Amino acid sequence: MRVVMFLLDTVFFFLVASALLRAWMNHLRVDMLAQPGRFVIAMTDWLVRPVHRLLPLSLAQNRVDWGSLLASALLALAYGGLWLMLTAAFSPVSASSTAMLLAIPTLAIKLLLSTGLQLLLVLLLGYAVLSWIQPHSPLLETLDRLCAPVLRPVRRFVPTIGGVDLSVLALIVLLQVALMMLG
Repeated sequence: MRVVMFLLDTVFFFLVASALLRAWMNHLRVDMLAQPGRFVIAMTDWLVRPVHRLLPLSLAQNRVDWGSLLASALLALAYGGLWLMLTAAFSPVSASSTAMLLAIPTLAIKLLLSTGLQLLLVLLLGYAVLSWIQPHSPLLETLDRLCAPVLRPVRRFVPTIGGVDLSVLALIVLLQVALMMLG
């Protein structure tokens, strides 16, 4: 049972994270032909394109990528439903159908929040490592564009010490705390 749940968590983490990253990259107008854009499109196109076609024109042509955001929400709801089905199948404890239906959006919201925080954590770690070992990498430019909007407010409060920008470290610590609070 633990292996099945681990695989379910892993698959849906990659799918939801890819959809959220696609929305973030489109919002920031990051080139989707460079990495990680190609990977994100390959992971999510099967769902985002049909969802995008269903959206009203005002949302489909908006600066916010509603197709990717809605796709991530649908994936999170599917995760909640599958998680509950598997839990109910392997657990001797039964719950009311109302409680089960209310648990699906709760699990979906928790997955969206934790995946968004973990995605930001991965982007920040990649940004920090590349800035030290390969500062002229084209991928670093992409990561900088993705991380800069969330690092900007932190940089106002966290000073540079000895030429080292500690805002990334401070934000990573804050994200870890938020993930702990989320459970």
